[in-house]
Amino acid sequence: MKQIPKSERPREKALMHGIDSLSNRELLALLIRSGTANHSAFDIADDLLKNGLGALSRLSFSDLCKIDGISKVKALEILAWNQLSHRISYEQIQDKDVVSDPESLIHWCKMKLGALQQEHFLVVFLDSHNAVQGYKVLFTGTLNSSLVHPREVFKEALNVSCSKILVVHNHPSGNLDPSAADLMVTENLVNSGKMMKIPVIDHLIVSGSDYFSFYEHGLME
Repeated sequence: MKQIPKSERPREKALMHGIDSLSNRELLALLIRSGTANHSAFDIADDLLKNGLGALSRLSFSDLCKIDGISKVKALEILAWNQLSHRISYEQIQDKDVVSDPESLIHWCKMKLGALQQEHFLVVFLDSHNAVQGYKVLFTGTLNSSLVHPREVFKEALNVSCSKILVVHNHPSGNLDPSAADLMVTENLVNSGKMMKIPVIDHLIVSGSDYFSFYEHGLME
């Protein structure tokens, strides 16, 4: 870092031009602060970013500690930063009509599930004003109609006395096209919701960078 002109060092650059002037590499270098004898803070940032920024959320404590220059303390700091990002994103969807303005909800869903390497099925509970009451991951594994049973979904919905629900699951492959099982699960949930008077307003499939909405594609009939 000492070899870099002072005005180009992350801390000085952020102070002069604002934090948003920093690249992902520079932001991580600022968080890392100092390197080792063999690896600068930028070298360590490059190792963290070699699979993309989204891959950072998949790294566990042990994964981080295997990277040259990442101590246990630095690993915890990175995990804390990641967890705070998730919590800030979730806080932004509370007390907000996520039906009229779904962008922040979609962003949170991508952060929550998009980087996971196994499929997770999550239910978001909404009140009568479309504000988020809470959420719960109900199933893990390849989605199918026997795994995702409406009985379990609506038991949780009744427990929290919500007015409607929205369901989300991830496709680790990144291919967001709904499978035949996805379509069957959605149809079963929508029909059960009508009987229970708890509408299913959408089913989202997410990756780390994109999403597919059953509602937007006219598949919620």
